[in-house]
Amino acid sequence: MKEIIDGFLKFQRNVFPERAELFKHLATRQNPRALFISCSDSRLVPELVTQREPGDLFVIRNAGNIVPSYGPEPGGVTASVEYAVAVLRVTDIVICGHSDCGAMTAIAGCHCMNTLPAVDHWLRYADSARVVNESRTHGSLQEKTAAMVRENVIAQLANIQTHPSVRLALEEGRIALHGWVYDIESGNIAAWDGANRRFVSLAENPDTCAVSQRPQSAA
Repeated sequence: MKEIIDGFLKFQRNVFPERAELFKHLATRQNPRALFISCSDSRLVPELVTQREPGDLFVIRNAGNIVPSYGPEPGGVTASVEYAVAVLRVTDIVICGHSDCGAMTAIAGCHCMNTLPAVDHWLRYADSARVVNESRTHGSLQEKTAAMVRENVIAQLANIQTHPSVRLALEEGRIALHGWVYDIESGNIAAWDGANRRFVSLAENPDTCAVSQRPQSAA
């Protein structure tokens, strides 16, 4: 804990004064450009990976970067998505998985989670990805886990489109969805190309998009 407090003191002493005007501007308003949904894993820091300043990203983090389908009992993720899209009116949503994900490793390896009932229940929201992944042949558990990470990103992109606020924004042509997988060791990101249904290098294909819908022209 001492290191964390020392870090705050360093921030207060050195970092905050250099960005005083930014924080003054942010004190009473926020206008993030994107909603970034990522895993809670400590090795993935959205603002670091994307080099964004405070106020640029509206972030949701949870085990497995999961977005439950919209339902009659909305939870925190649903409420946060709705607020980001309907109130803050973000123009982009990124769902970002990552290599060596503990949640996806547990699913791919069929690990018993009897002692973690809350985790077990939560990961059921990745069932569609699990079923697809199980239907395919994998050379090793490592390959199976990597494939599960990617399938889960695709599944969560489908889930988020069941949310009314997201569906409306897509119909109005004011939002785009992105599916990313961040590799911790290399720092690379693979992005889901929705048009061609494959993952491609984001660095080589910076305009890649998972879902982008423009409003239909009037007849």
